[in-house]
Amino acid sequence: MSSKNIQRTDPGTQEELAQKEELNKKIKEQKILVDELSNLKKNRRVYTQQPNSNIFFLADKGESLSSCKKDLDNMRKEYQDI
Repeated sequence: MSSKNIQRTDPGTQEELAQKEELNKKIKEQKILVDELSNLKKNRRVYTQQPNSNIFFLADKGESLSSCKKDLDNMRKEYQDI
């Protein structure tokens, strides 16, 4: 008979791990977004999508970039708290 190492974790730990992985994925997406916005040429236009619709409005590139950076910082803080 061979013995297998089976890790048993409680449901709370698994839920926390799944939440951490999801947050990590969102952080990676946000990093890419910040990089893309910061590398745009000056004459490029940025549009933001309205929540729950397919309507886009012209937005200020600087405001969009600072908003994305702020969101990224908040996600990183939340990730560290977990």
